[in-house]
Amino acid sequence: MNTKSSNNTAIAIALAPSLFVALWATGFIGARYSMPHADPMTFLGVRFAIAAGLLLPIAAIARAKWPRGWQAYAHLAFTGVLLHGCYLGAVFAAISLGMEAGISALIVSLQPIVTAILAFALLKERLTAMQVCGLVLGLAGAVLVVTRKMDDGVGPLITLALCFFSLLAISFSTVYQKRFCSGFDIMSSSFVQFVAASVFCLAVAFTYEDMRLEWTGESIFAMAWLVVILSIGAISLLHWLIQRGAATKVASLFYLVPAATALYAFFLFDERFGPLGLLGMAVTILGVAMVNWKPSAK
Repeated sequence: MNTKSSNNTAIAIALAPSLFVALWATGFIGARYSMPHADPMTFLGVRFAIAAGLLLPIAAIARAKWPRGWQAYAHLAFTGVLLHGCYLGAVFAAISLGMEAGISALIVSLQPIVTAILAFALLKERLTAMQVCGLVLGLAGAVLVVTRKMDDGVGPLITLALCFFSLLAISFSTVYQKRFCSGFDIMSSSFVQFVAASVFCLAVAFTYEDMRLEWTGESIFAMAWLVVILSIGAISLLHWLIQRGAATKVASLFYLVPAATALYAFFLFDERFGPLGLLGMAVTILGVAMVNWKPSAK
């Protein structure tokens, strides 16, 4: 019985990274669908509120264990604001101001470099020579994937600043969550994070936006997809991955997001990319494989 359970866990760990990338990349596409119909922080505040409302009964049915003490809730709330409010808020704001989904995905794909530095400084995680080469190779591949988009320009300076702020937010949240939130139940911790992120986003929206949210077919579909597939499915999977791997290795998965985003954009919006983009995908996959390589025990 134990052997069967161990095999199932090993299979899940092997398949989870690919599934996570496939789901996570749809977030940039969802932002493109929704932003013409809503202010970014208003949309996200409502999204996180709906996600929290759906997750609460799920946590109750699953008999999830709730954190103990105000410090635990503070840690979770802080990571929720960083991961959901700051990271996604900045990305959605940048896309609403004209930043292309591929460029925003590329900038966020720099996360492994930033996370590796933070993990070394804060968590004392060491990198092998192969991992360092993999990080550099993955970055080169991500750049190749969106070379055509970069040739078209990257938009106003404010959109670049928002994307780099998003990069810093998700990088620090990954390391912070690994350090302070690893032992919490996924269901209950996600609920706390969504509530904190919703309050943060709606507060920002009330202060700086008109709080516009038009319920069209596209915005309803985007909201449903982003709530169920991204906010509940992908975020829960991200937490599960962080709890079972080094922060830098988890972050290296984000190198694959620009390639996946470009692939989705090709089928959904007929955004074409040539041989250079295909080469970039292959290089990126190789870089991620090098970062996550585990030598067999002798």
